[in-house]
Amino acid sequence: MASKAEVQTVAAELPAVPLTLEGYSVLHQMFRLRWADWRKLDAARQSQIAQEVANAFVASEHAGQFAAYSMVGHKGDLMLVHFRDSFDDLNQAELLLSRTGLQEFLEPVHSYLSVIELGLYDSSVKLFRQLSERGVAPQSDEWNREVQETAERQRAAMRSRLYPRIPDSRYLCFYPMDRRRGDDKNWYMLPIEERQVMMQEHGAVGRRYAGTVKQIITGSIGFDDWEWGVDLFAPDPLVFKKLIYEMRFDQVSAEYALFGQFFIGLRCPLEKLGEWLSGKLPAAE
Repeated sequence: MASKAEVQTVAAELPAVPLTLEGYSVLHQMFRLRWADWRKLDAARQSQIAQEVANAFVASEHAGQFAAYSMVGHKGDLMLVHFRDSFDDLNQAELLLSRTGLQEFLEPVHSYLSVIELGLYDSSVKLFRQLSERGVAPQSDEWNREVQETAERQRAAMRSRLYPRIPDSRYLCFYPMDRRRGDDKNWYMLPIEERQVMMQEHGAVGRRYAGTVKQIITGSIGFDDWEWGVDLFAPDPLVFKKLIYEMRFDQVSAEYALFGQFFIGLRCPLEKLGEWLSGKLPAAE
């Protein structure tokens, strides 16, 4: 058993890395459609290709989820979002699209690879404190066993959040983000307890918008150029502005957040892809 002094030392140095849970693998693809070349096709061939794409992804629904969005602005025309069980399955979704006639008219302009992630700051700090107070050394067999047991319980309790359905909301806002790690402000050098408090404040803002906007956070450290991706789904795009603006005033965002490009899309059901390819935005359902 560790001495009182040893326990106090361990308690003062809780591990820096919070537990995370991972779910679906996620791929965002953004394309520009070569409209001039597309319009050279006769109506029958256009309809055939649209149906080919729809059939291909409907037939692959057992492998995972897919959603298409008409993009607003110059950053692209079409955004595809894939939820799959693994990166292998995501790559198969890419190959599936490449085998359709539409691939000839698509120019990739951006993509983003990540996995759905839930950060367990509250549970991590509580568990780390309990273990430290008992004198359990970090990374010891006992420590690792209890951490694993906690993660498994949380994973079972949060399965619906780790493996959600893609919301059928009319509007999608996607953007990547980082935490600052410069000389002046470095999120990763803060004690875990301090980060926990700030994340509680940050999360409270998002919870005020529950029922108005659906948020899905994905982790991308080691997978893409930013650390996280954020998907916001809502029936009214103004909620994106209000939510993100309000979050800018909490300490996490005000001092430690860096944001990438924002991408806005309108949901285009597969069965209406032909309408979109003919230059008509499908009506809201």
